[in-house]
Amino acid sequence: MLEIKDLTVSMNGKRILNDINLSIGRGETVALFGPNGSGKTSLLKTIMGIPGYRLDSGRIIFRDKDIVKLSVDERARLGIGIAFQRPPVIRGVRLKDLLQACMKKRRGDFREQEMNESAVGLNLLDFLERDINLGFSGGEMKRSELLQLLAQRPDMIMLDEPDSGVDLVSITLVGKVINELLQKNKKASRRTSAGLLITHAGHLLDYVNADRAYVMVRGHIYCAGNPKDILEDIRTKGYEGCLRCQKEN
Repeated sequence: MLEIKDLTVSMNGKRILNDINLSIGRGETVALFGPNGSGKTSLLKTIMGIPGYRLDSGRIIFRDKDIVKLSVDERARLGIGIAFQRPPVIRGVRLKDLLQACMKKRRGDFREQEMNESAVGLNLLDFLERDINLGFSGGEMKRSELLQLLAQRPDMIMLDEPDSGVDLVSITLVGKVINELLQKNKKASRRTSAGLLITHAGHLLDYVNADRAYVMVRGHIYCAGNPKDILEDIRTKGYEGCLRCQKEN
């Protein structure tokens, strides 16, 4: 579904991603590990087409189409969705209004009952009339982002540390919704959506099963493999230890 080939990206004249190669098949969930400042968020924003990220070389293929010249809204209409680590506050726009726009744009209609049921499931029903993210806690913002993805129902779901700053009760809700978005209740061969999940500490993997994982350090992807095996190596050896193992092999 998504293939990134030899992607090199700069921002403000500084190279931030170097020759990135990554692929995600239909129905597949991929985790992305890496220390702070390694380029994980920059990769997601580049895939989404967020302004400010200069593509120096490489290709981003989504559903057999090169999307590097498409705008953010064009990529969203193709079926790419993102939940930001630090979503912005949008004053003057109710959460309900945004959800309605997402449902109409991507799905062609607005189903208020479905919206309300999703909001109840994420403990956000009382937030629908509020300005987007205004006065929301960190966990409430994360749940609000997921509610927006439920309204959009993208085929490619990108999540930037959805487990960061989320309490134990909320992370259960977060995991449940992510599994719904990724169609984990279906057999792998019948899933039509895919996911790219950034997780720093790996807590999310206790709730969402990932098929593969990549490790990114200093703008490079160094290895790929079983998510839990890689996470255990990171916990015991640290990222520098992982890099030494990679060089030795």
